[in-house]
Amino acid sequence: MICLVTDRRRLAAAGAAFSVARACLVAQIRYAVDAGIDLIQVRERDLETGELAALVTELLAVTRATPTRIVVNDRIDVALACGADGVHLRGDSIPIAAARRLAPPGFLIGRSVHGVDEAVAAAGADYLIAGTVFASASKPAQTQWLGIEGLRSIATAVDLPVLAIGGIAGDRIGDVAQAGAAGLAAIGLFMASHLDAEAPGCHVVELRQIVNTARSRFDRRNTTP
Repeated sequence: MICLVTDRRRLAAAGAAFSVARACLVAQIRYAVDAGIDLIQVRERDLETGELAALVTELLAVTRATPTRIVVNDRIDVALACGADGVHLRGDSIPIAAARRLAPPGFLIGRSVHGVDEAVAAAGADYLIAGTVFASASKPAQTQWLGIEGLRSIATAVDLPVLAIGGIAGDRIGDVAQAGAAGLAAIGLFMASHLDAEAPGCHVVELRQIVNTARSRFDRRNTTP
């Protein structure tokens, strides 16, 4: 499973207006759908309810009738109101069972976890995101990381799909696959270091090669004798 976590402020050029950053995010999601990314976690925690709901609705219009599903970070109220595919709960959010009681059939519920105890306590979720595995630009102040062995301990402790997050790129994708992760979640992996000529002011990039390369690391793990 490949999950793109959104961050419109990193995606847009420094100082970009909200409307520009929003347009950059829509452009990125179009690339994500084209690449066959499985899951998009809308993680725009600074937005007020109305702005977040409008953004989620716009992104759902892009993914409609495609296999790509959208979950909203922690705001189950917004996810339900907009008809999103699910919610991704923070580690300190409401219990899985409480979220499940609010949700319709087929609604995805994910949980962020940072260790084995949290992972075991997340029984009833559809998937877990475990991290932060390695140092990452999204959490520059963090000084402790889960690491490969921490990820392995989580993956072996539960029967749920576990996605690794935090500094996942290059050879590290193969490492997390070998540790038992079912996939990865990332922000920076799906951004360009330069501004895109076709989407001025945006760090967007065509994602098919990135996604295919990532999937091949997990496929290789599954076919190794």
